[in-house]
Amino acid sequence: MANIMDAEAGSELLASYEAELKLVQADISQKLEQIPELTGEPRKAAISQAERAIEEAKEILDQMRIEKQNIPTDLKSKINTRFRNHQTDVDTASRKLGSFTQDKGAMYGNRYTDEPEGTGDAHLDQRQQLLHGTDRLERSSGRLRESQRIALETEEIGRNTLADLGRQREVIDHTRSTFNESEGYTDRSIKTLRGMARRMATNRVITIAIITVLVLLIIAVIVGKFR
Repeated sequence: MANIMDAEAGSELLASYEAELKLVQADISQKLEQIPELTGEPRKAAISQAERAIEEAKEILDQMRIEKQNIPTDLKSKINTRFRNHQTDVDTASRKLGSFTQDKGAMYGNRYTDEPEGTGDAHLDQRQQLLHGTDRLERSSGRLRESQRIALETEEIGRNTLADLGRQREVIDHTRSTFNESEGYTDRSIKTLRGMARRMATNRVITIAIITVLVLLIIAVIVGKFR
């Protein structure tokens, strides 16, 4: 999919989201493979880390869902298929993690009972939730910074494009002015040629008239001599 998106302008952000999602999915798979081998606090910590990774994957999917609306229509079918595959993988991982979470005995070991958790566990949960919220905030901030960077680059490209269009307009205006001047020169040349043609026609008529008069005079002289 990255190759498809990289071939189109404006898809760089979606490609970066997918690359980030693949890394997160690999991390999730690794954590899910480790959890069955753990018990007690290590298992609980691993589950918490996997939960944060799955939340991060879902956040990236949300960003991709928004960004893929800007993809050209001819690519949307393939991209939507890849997106659904990613979403299915994340949902499957979430369900698998849920099955691990339900195994309270493996999570808490011999300390697990049906009674509420102790104060230490409550503090640990609060601390993990706080860390989880901080991680999500940092990831969201990173994605916002990336979006801002791409927006600034797009704005710079827009300014350069407008500058190029301005220069092209100046060239067009100069060409139009030159064409108008050339058209004026052509009109004057046509008028000059027409004037020359009229003078040539007049001179021809005058020449013919003079020749005719001379011929008549010659004929008159000849006739008068024979009389």
